[in-house]
Amino acid sequence: MNLPKWFFPGLGVKRWFLVMIFAFILISLGITPLFGFDLSVYVANNLLAILSNIFGNQAGFILKFTAVIMILSGITLTYYSLVKIRLEFNTHITPHGEILDLLYEKRRSNRGPEIVAFGGGTGLSNLLRGLKTNSDNLTAVVTVADDGGSSGRLRDEMGILPPGDIRNCLVALADREPLMEKLFQHRFEAEGGLEGHSFGNLYIAAMTEVLGDFEEAVRASSKVLAIRGKVLPATNEDIKLGAVYHDQEERIGESAIPVYNKEINRVFLYPENASTTPEVRESIKKADVIVIGPGSLYTSILPNLLVKGIAAEIKKSEALKLYICNVMTQPGETDGYTAADHAQAIIDHCGSGVFDYIIVNNRQGTEELRQKYEAEGAYSVQIDHQRLQDLDLKIIEADLLKKDSYLRHDPQALAELIYDLNKKYN
Repeated sequence: MNLPKWFFPGLGVKRWFLVMIFAFILISLGITPLFGFDLSVYVANNLLAILSNIFGNQAGFILKFTAVIMILSGITLTYYSLVKIRLEFNTHITPHGEILDLLYEKRRSNRGPEIVAFGGGTGLSNLLRGLKTNSDNLTAVVTVADDGGSSGRLRDEMGILPPGDIRNCLVALADREPLMEKLFQHRFEAEGGLEGHSFGNLYIAAMTEVLGDFEEAVRASSKVLAIRGKVLPATNEDIKLGAVYHDQEERIGESAIPVYNKEINRVFLYPENASTTPEVRESIKKADVIVIGPGSLYTSILPNLLVKGIAAEIKKSEALKLYICNVMTQPGETDGYTAADHAQAIIDHCGSGVFDYIIVNNRQGTEELRQKYEAEGAYSVQIDHQRLQDLDLKIIEADLLKKDSYLRHDPQALAELIYDLNKKYN
């Protein structure tokens, strides 16, 4: 159907395809007399007769010499044509890169392992930025319990699922121009109805109204950003997150849960029977690696695992199952928590078997950075080895800190560790 388009004027490639055809003819004609093939005996014999009349006894040598020149000329023309075609593609299709590098990366990433990551907030999006460099077979399962900020306002006003965490994951997996990513993350500052909204949230909300379905809106946004992998909401149902504290007080609403000096006993979803989607279930079944975290323990990670069907499906999976523990405690949510406390909270809510390995950072940041975080009530998560072993967890320690002005995971170091573990254990 698209064959006639190759003959449109101005494409800049037809001439080089014609040169390549001529080059193949030269190579074919050169091979026949040189190697004695029968394919063009008539042509070779006639050419030999002509050369005999001119050069006499030297005709055989001249014929073979001519054949070599024809073959070398054909190879040279073929190479030159391929170079010119590549330059045309680089100029018009991949102006900011090399098309051969792009094809190589695409083929390599298509062979990457199937990875399903659960979480929300900046932790999950940070992880995805590292993972996408080696695989396109990524699925981010994102919590939809957010009720604060721009997402909360759109949820209340339009009755849609909160798009904020999904937007962050879409941008993290994006393979488009940096300007498109910047646009999706742009937050309006002008006073009025748009104040505080991000463009990406409004775009997803508009697509939901146009297409009539939130999941379809996310798929359409994925195509616009040309993401590597896919982003799925943990459930399509309108859920809210609740918490019960040690003093038995109960609060509803994800944004209301973190409270300073108030210890969380457990969290729950309302409605409690909210189920996950068939697409999420299928992704878990196909997974080679299942990654939980990093992210806010009670408000990003557990809201995913509490959705009906997710924890049960993970437990049945034969995939490599990892939990990435946070680098720092979170004020009002995990004050004073060790690595074992994080793991125990997940086990208390979901039972054992959701993960087999816990990945922990074993490097302390600079004194200056730690003091900055401690002033805000956040401290380095301590690794209590014996308690983790008592939970029957395999501990993987590594220097995972990003070398910048924040105490957070380095996405590349984290991704390399996950891919190495997949090669070792799968």
